[in-house]
Amino acid sequence: MAEDHTKPNGPDLVNGIALSDLPDGGNLVGHSGGEQVLLVRCGTEVFAVGATCTHYGGPLVDGLVVENTVRCPWHHACFNLRTGEALRAPAFSPLTCWSVELRDDRIFVREKQKQTTPKQRAGGSRQAPGKIVIVGGGAAGFAAAEKLRREHYQGSIVMLSNDDAPPVDRPNLSKDYLAGKAPEDWVPLRGESFYAKNDIDLRLNADAASIDPRSREVVLADGTRTPYDRLLLATGAEPVRLGIAGADQPHVHTLRSFADCKAIIEHASSARRAVVLGASFIGLEVASALRSRGIEIHVVAPDKRPMERILGSQMGDFIRALHEENGVVFHLEDTAISIDGKKLKLNSGNTLAADFVIAGIGVRPRIGLAEKAGLNIDRGVAVNALLETSAPGIFAAGDIARWPDPHSGENIRVEHWVVAERQGQTAALNMLGHSEKFVAVPFFWSQHYDVPINYVGHAERWDEIKVDGDIGARDCLLRFKRTGLTVAVASIFRDIESLEAELGMERQMTVGKS
Repeated sequence: MAEDHTKPNGPDLVNGIALSDLPDGGNLVGHSGGEQVLLVRCGTEVFAVGATCTHYGGPLVDGLVVENTVRCPWHHACFNLRTGEALRAPAFSPLTCWSVELRDDRIFVREKQKQTTPKQRAGGSRQAPGKIVIVGGGAAGFAAAEKLRREHYQGSIVMLSNDDAPPVDRPNLSKDYLAGKAPEDWVPLRGESFYAKNDIDLRLNADAASIDPRSREVVLADGTRTPYDRLLLATGAEPVRLGIAGADQPHVHTLRSFADCKAIIEHASSARRAVVLGASFIGLEVASALRSRGIEIHVVAPDKRPMERILGSQMGDFIRALHEENGVVFHLEDTAISIDGKKLKLNSGNTLAADFVIAGIGVRPRIGLAEKAGLNIDRGVAVNALLETSAPGIFAAGDIARWPDPHSGENIRVEHWVVAERQGQTAALNMLGHSEKFVAVPFFWSQHYDVPINYVGHAERWDEIKVDGDIGARDCLLRFKRTGLTVAVASIFRDIESLEAELGMERQMTVGKS
């Protein structure tokens, strides 16, 4: 997760540096009052902001400056250099800003500026909705609630979550926290006081049973009716359950919630051997995390190569080799047919011993609520460019939403954390009447031991993969092309090029904001 980039280094910016040391478009890291500061020059302006991303601590000096913003090299968060505001998820907290003085061809960093609430944007409905209800306590739901308050929305916000924990940083559950490298206080997206402080009525263990679009109410399983003026469906996805004998035993797990992760960690504390079913991102991240705990891992999957469908054969071979280097044993082109206690029988006739089992065989969007309400369904909940469903006033975001992607020209649905957060933010604006089209390029990251894989774009199919660099040397960028157009890019340790690819895809889009 975060690395320590906080030890003061570089020039003392209080004493100043020569203006010539910071060319137009350039940046550098120095310090002020013991804190790391990033200096960025954009034309005649010089900005001084915190040097590390507020998401996972990525070094912004290695990021990409675009106009008056800076993008994090790790997970593509974006910040306003003038105000420090976090403009794009996965970051929500602003950067610290310092005042800058230009005198006698020198740059001096002065006092730290007081953080201010972003100004309310112009436009939107003349009459803001009085009551907004969000169904879902995941990435999209949290991001929407946070954005509504940041946009000075004063009305009622009710979040209905069927989880027993407040919104958590789910990617961490299959990465650092599961590996034992992150403390528990890193997991919640915000502390419990955040919801009370921002007057967000977060209701846990709240099962939404139906929606009544005519009366504009959400009906809970206990019969409680919650009225809304605008409604956001952010119900996410649920793990596909094993349909084999023995799958209901307590040592057989899926990983979606904080409780799921804690149960796996509890089993891992006394286990020697585990079997992961599925060679997906979630399955192999779990394998990597559990290997960090010294557990013997066997991966069973029907695929010929891990993740070939998403990343192609060359990257699939690399990922397999990487895990094998770290002691993982693969049983590919095979499936589990039964679990009898600690014995797992495979279709090939082989039997594996397992102290516990994790099934990572995919997820399904939770669209039952939308179907029951009569909303248009298209392998997900169909939404327009504003993320509004077929029912006026009802929006959908995250894993369930299928939206018109301006880059590919197709309707797509993706199950990426950052996409869900950014859709939640866009949906929040549109529930306030801002008519903001969702045009973000999809992005996700995956972590396997010390190797990060970043992916921008969306390629359900391609006719060519162009490789720049050396995959085996862990220094590469792969361009997935269809009819000559780059539709997605995957990279390993090519952070700036990944950011540039994202920017390039944004600039290719001919559809702008309405």
